[in-house]
Amino acid sequence: MIADVWAQPLWHRPGRLDVPEVRNVFVRSGRADALDRPVEPEALVEAMDEAGVDVALLSAWHRPGGWVVSNDDVASFTTRHPERFAGVASVDLSDPVGAVRELRRAVEDDGFVGLRLLPWLWERPPDHALYYPLYAACVDLGVPFCTQVGHTGPLRTSETGRPIPYIDQIALDFPELVIVGGHIGYPWTDEMISLAWKHPNVYIDTSAYLPKYYPPQLVHYIETYGRDKVMFATNWPQLDHVPCLQQVAGLGLSDAAQEAFLGGNAARVFRLPAGPATQQGAHP
Repeated sequence: MIADVWAQPLWHRPGRLDVPEVRNVFVRSGRADALDRPVEPEALVEAMDEAGVDVALLSAWHRPGGWVVSNDDVASFTTRHPERFAGVASVDLSDPVGAVRELRRAVEDDGFVGLRLLPWLWERPPDHALYYPLYAACVDLGVPFCTQVGHTGPLRTSETGRPIPYIDQIALDFPELVIVGGHIGYPWTDEMISLAWKHPNVYIDTSAYLPKYYPPQLVHYIETYGRDKVMFATNWPQLDHVPCLQQVAGLGLSDAAQEAFLGGNAARVFRLPAGPATQQGAHP
């Protein structure tokens, strides 16, 4: 099983807000055209088939002022191909009561498997009080909280992406909360690895980085004592699945480490309906 735990289904829908900060990332990744190219569910399934990707977790986006990609937009993908897509919700952080209600609706009614919020987008670090009702709701609903760690590729401040103290603090305050830090935490990758080692429910995903650019210490962690703590992701459509998976094959991972990294860990952490580890639950 191969699962991509951070992907986006579409951008720039009529009536939705733009995220101009993201364009810098796509331009520098050589994928600027992907921002303005609509993708239908069947086309994404076809692209996943070509690469050998079994499941993609599709993220909604809410920014201050409104939706970029709504939970309903994501549900239009997941309901058409529930065996290939799972939804990761977003909410309006500025409305904590409404945000909890929307998260519950997405999980309970539409089967979403997580919540993702980007602190740089809200200009609030993840230990801000507005997040805390959502952390309690994630624990109650049994879904992970997914976020961005490390510097921001978008032209916004990077302070909110520091693993220490922010991820460390929320893991201490909510020990039952499953936390997935996306974008590997660079240039604080060592901090992110240390937190994944320290906290049983803290994980790392590799979105937004081609495997050939993974820091050596992260590859070592995937192969050794962090074998059950790191998950493959692309940040699609910023990165294409085919070159990413070709480069994973060149990392020199053992079969067991590669299987866990590419899909086994994701199946367990997100309780995906496929993969050998599904029945083990989200908490190792």
